[in-house]
Amino acid sequence: VQLQASGGGTVQTGGSLRLSCSASVHSSARSFENYGTGWFRQVLGKEREFVATMSGISVTTYYADSVKGRFTISRDNAKNTVYLQMNDLKPEDTAIYYCAARTSSWYGTKSSHFDFWGQGTLVTVSS
Repeated sequence: VQLQASGGGTVQTGGSLRLSCSASVHSSARSFENYGTGWFRQVLGKEREFVATMSGISVTTYYADSVKGRFTISRDNAKNTVYLQMNDLKPEDTAIYYCAARTSSWYGTKSSHFDFWGQGTLVTVSS
């Protein structure tokens, strides 16, 4: 599975952005709907931080407390794409955002749970 994240940019406090993560799955592999997916973020000098996750097929979701109520993870399996809608953005949301996928269909909350990673997209929230 290859992942390509996009949609980052600069926005003012209180603004919104939608990140996309497009997955390329080998034709002989399981379909993307069976993969658990997630979003993480990282600030330079700090560890990668869990943001949100969604399981395959059952589409159960789970969020970090810091983004709960502001961010929404979703997926379009027909397009092999996962989204992260980010509303009411704050300066502390500034980071490089990474999408991830795992061969397990269940969701994950740690970096070690995931097998595949996108390249990251920068989100900057100005005050």
